[in-house]
Amino acid sequence: MSDSLVVCEVDPELKEKLRKFRFRKETDNAAIIMKVDKDRQMVVLEEEFQVFEIRTTDDLTEAWLQEKLSFFR
Repeated sequence: MSDSLVVCEVDPELKEKLRKFRFRKETDNAAIIMKVDKDRQMVVLEEEFQVFEIRTTDDLTEAWLQEKLSFFR
């Protein structure tokens, strides 16, 4: 196992967004979706959602994720 390990950096703007997100005062739901930019070897912001609603765990379906968070494209 002589493979070299490549570690990605985190985009400085994303770090600041994550810090603000972690310590935000709002009590509503929010999400940050990140992705790895392979060319730059950096974790970057993909999408940010400020408010979304889940009433029950039954609402958390693949269709809901596709509609609300653009997952599974």
